[in-house]
Order: sequence, then structure tokens, then C-alpha cells
Amino acid sequence: MPDVHEAERQITETNSPEHPVVRDLQCQLANALLAFINYKHYHWQVSGPWFRDLHLMFDEFAKEAAEALDEIAERLRMIGQDPVFLLDEVARRATIRPAAIRDDMRAMIQEADENAILLISEVRQAALNADEAEDPGTVDLLSKIVRVYEKQEWYLREVLKSPSGLLGNSRKAG
Repeated sequence: MPDVHEAERQITETNSPEHPVVRDLQCQLANALLAFINYKHYHWQVSGPWFRDLHLMFDEFAKEAAEALDEIAERLRMIGQDPVFLLDEVARRATIRPAAIRDDMRAMIQEADENAILLISEVRQAALNADEAEDPGTVDLLSKIVRVYEKQEWYLREVLKSPSGLLGNSRKAG
């Protein structure tokens, strides 16, 4: 029977803070937290003819980002690391942009879409890195998260296809 303490030691030593899988997870944890904050910002700032639909959509996206954030943090703990949580560290590690203060709904949705595209790209790469490191637990987690981000990006992309008048600067006009 394998020594439990030896197995634990191997898990935590293999996954040092500098390990690519740990760095990827910390980055995606920071991104999930920033995505949550961004989506709540958009949720609060929505106005215009699509108010209800966009208000609910961004709230749903925020909930999904919060779920991803918790899953990533728990994965980091499983492999013996402490998740980032200090705001300055989150800001330093995140690769997506914080939401800008905007009055234009189309610009907000475009900003959210650009961040979603970046998230998809980075989470896919992080899953490949985890696969190369023979870490199936992280691959599984990131595969689930990327599907959520892909769905969000699809929704955003479809909203952006609407006639320009429907989403054009609705906060000023509405």
C-alpha cells in the first residue's frame, strides 16, 4: 500500500508555485475574479432597449465566473498551493482588462467579448500545459471552464451582430 504522506509530498513538491500548471491556475483565478467584477459592473450599468436581457445575462455570467473562481481556488488547494486573493496580486496576475467606465452599451459588450476571447485562448493553453504535466484533474477542470467561456463569448458575439441602432450608445439615448 502506498504511503499517504509520501503521495501528499509528491503532489505538493511537483506543484511548486513556479510550476507552469500552478502559474496558469493562479492567472486564471485572477482572471475569473476580474471577470466576475467586470460582469457585475456591466450588470449594474446596463440600460436601454435590451436592459432586462442584458442585465440578466451579465448576472448569469458573473455567477459562472464566481463558480469558476471557486473551482480554480479549490484545485490550487488540492495540489498544495495557496490561491491568490490580495487585490494587488490579482491585478498583477490577471491578463484580462478591467472594465472601463463607459456610457455606450455596444462598447461594454465589445469589451466583454474581447476579454472572453482572451480567456478562451489562455484557458485552452493552460489545459494543454496541464496535459503535458500529466495533471488530468486540472485538464478536466479547465475543459469545463473553457466551455463556459466559449458559451459566454458566443452570446456576446450574437448580441454584437444586432443592428447598430439597437445597442448604439443606449445609455445616452435611453
